[in-house]
Amino acid sequence: MEKPKYLWGVDLGGTKIEAVVVAADSPQNALARHRIDTQSAHGYSHILSRIKSLVAELEGKLGQRCNSLGVGTPGTIDPNKNALKNSNTLCLNDRPLHLDLATALGCPVRLMNDANCFALAEAKFGAAVGSGVVFGVILGTGVGGGVVVNGQPLLGCHGIAGEWGHNVLDPEGPPCYCSKRGCVESILSGPALTEFYKVQSGKTRPLAEILSDTSDPYAKLTQKRLVDGLGKALAVVINIIDPDTIILGGGVSNYAEIYPRIHDAILPWIFNHEVRTPIVKAALGDSAGVFGAALLWS
Repeated sequence: MEKPKYLWGVDLGGTKIEAVVVAADSPQNALARHRIDTQSAHGYSHILSRIKSLVAELEGKLGQRCNSLGVGTPGTIDPNKNALKNSNTLCLNDRPLHLDLATALGCPVRLMNDANCFALAEAKFGAAVGSGVVFGVILGTGVGGGVVVNGQPLLGCHGIAGEWGHNVLDPEGPPCYCSKRGCVESILSGPALTEFYKVQSGKTRPLAEILSDTSDPYAKLTQKRLVDGLGKALAVVINIIDPDTIILGGGVSNYAEIYPRIHDAILPWIFNHEVRTPIVKAALGDSAGVFGAALLWS
């Protein structure tokens, strides 16, 4: 297949769908971009129609046909079933989303986990440019991870490479939607941290307030839970793949105190006498996922 002049990408989330079109020779610059609500409560077919209408809108703006589409989404394609699995938008699971989209749009579709798309964009023109092995972390409503090696996403035998969010951090910890207890996601996601604060303090506060409060003892306890848990969880990744750079994205990564404290939090758990791994905030913000999806055809 001839390489396209334009790259089209969709970031499919539980609450929003974003699409972008970039020029293949300068993919860091959006030619057209738009975001709409997912409306996932209306089910699978409705999500397909939302993506189709979003692509059609950008086709109209550019006067260009979408000839190939990259899609980033929670979950991944099961290579044995050729259907989506592990998505926290549950109506997508066990569905051949990439094939159904290809039929609906009349063009080939490549689908990849949103954390892989995030890591790919950051590796290509974000905070990890020049790094051979990149581990990209999304700390938000969920916790995801993606691995990029020499500019290519790593998928693995089961299609789950990088899915550190469902490693068990505490076997006695909170239940996770994946059916295990104490997963990284059930402890370090934004909702999990907010719930931890609520249980400890008896109060409900937005996470941004909790992570910026330097006087409330329960806020400080929540902040410590984040940094300590992240250190322990990232140590496992470093011990296994020893990435050249770790990129943190998602709303939880905005807590600035992660960065000066994280190496000390990793050190007790790493199989080394020091931690040299650069651990940096994502450069592309919430743009990374949709740009990474477009890069699936580069």
